[in-house]
Amino acid sequence: MRDRLSAALRNNGADYVDIRFEERTSTRITYRGSQLEEASLVSDRGGCVRALVSGGWGFVSFNDVDAMADSVRRAVDAARYSSGQALSLPTRAPVDASVTSMPKKSVGHVALSEKKRLLDEYNDIVMSSPRILSSQIMYGDAVRTVRYASSDGSYVEQQVPDLSVRFAAIARNGDEVQQAGVSLGSVGDFASIEALHDEVRDVARRAAALLDAGTVKGGEYTVVLDPVLAGVFTHEAFGHLSEADLVYHNHQLTELMTLGRRFGGRHLHIVDDATLPSLRGSYAYDDEGTPGQRTYLIRDGVLVGRLHSRETASRMTEPSSGNARAIGYRHSPIVRMSNTYIEPGDVSLADMLADVEEGVYVKDWYGGQTSLEMFTFSAGEAYMIRNGRLEEMLRPVVLTGNVFTTLERIDAVGNDLDMNQGGGCGKNGQSPLPVSNGSPHIRISRCVVGGR
Repeated sequence: MRDRLSAALRNNGADYVDIRFEERTSTRITYRGSQLEEASLVSDRGGCVRALVSGGWGFVSFNDVDAMADSVRRAVDAARYSSGQALSLPTRAPVDASVTSMPKKSVGHVALSEKKRLLDEYNDIVMSSPRILSSQIMYGDAVRTVRYASSDGSYVEQQVPDLSVRFAAIARNGDEVQQAGVSLGSVGDFASIEALHDEVRDVARRAAALLDAGTVKGGEYTVVLDPVLAGVFTHEAFGHLSEADLVYHNHQLTELMTLGRRFGGRHLHIVDDATLPSLRGSYAYDDEGTPGQRTYLIRDGVLVGRLHSRETASRMTEPSSGNARAIGYRHSPIVRMSNTYIEPGDVSLADMLADVEEGVYVKDWYGGQTSLEMFTFSAGEAYMIRNGRLEEMLRPVVLTGNVFTTLERIDAVGNDLDMNQGGGCGKNGQSPLPVSNGSPHIRISRCVVGGR
């Protein structure tokens, strides 16, 4: 295959060409209540070609390996007809690498029947719990082998396993319905989800408990976020604003995201790091053959970096960060996050709560949306804080605000960093992309909390 990739790249007549060829085996199992909705095992293979001619890109995907050379020609022709500003990709030394991930118990070595048996157990736990009306379980895994070759002499082969699962319980009391859930994931290690019986029971317990929970009075409160919700806030509300393709094409965002601008106190540091071991967002090389890197986005409260592909780095004359990623061979790589998180500080959760006379403690996430600098997030679980103590449970609350104002109002950063590997990221029709996000507990001095 390496020889075939190299041969297809010769004498192509373009400024630059690269090819990705992927083989993938994936499993999907879903439940809704006691009904098994899907149990599938799918194998797929195919490739794609990108060509650059005078600043214009051409992209062609294919399934037949014998069509590879013809696909290169068609991608080059498409690039010639594309309009584009002059572009010179950053120079680099050719890469020659082979990377294989070896989880403890690879999902590729576990039979579909064994996966279903375990998920049957978890679904039975939820459905047999008191006051539970229904359940939702969504399990997915994949093992991808991706071969990348470029006209500048790079060749990278990577085997990338992945696993994600979400458990949700829906409780009912008369006309009142509440739900709770948890999302988990790993780098394709099935052993990581084999002993979750207590966690699944807790999901059902929390859903039932929400039926009796009170409702917060809407207003502005001091809010403490747990690592899961703080990580989702970091990814969704700020991380996407750091993706250079969005910044480059949006004048308003270009002005907002000016390097050197202060966004928070000196205790605030936000990082995107593809080099962290054993996380779903980690990789040795991105889908342009650029090494994964550690990139500070905010350091000491100041915007110091952003995430780049080779193209955006060239157009914005900034260092390439190795963040060009695609969910598969049918898509061209775009700028995406890897593992995005707030670095830990030195404040304990107890000390963080101790200073709060009246506030709200929020955990986990249920949903949300962002629009440039504005955000809305629903917390999966919430409690009132009174005189430094966690008190009564609340029904799910909604946090809203401006991300830049909110970053300025982070007045305490915890010492308990935790990374969330559940779910996946979506952008420009490419979803779900494996990522991780995280944070320690953080405290926001003032945040709008929606309630009654």
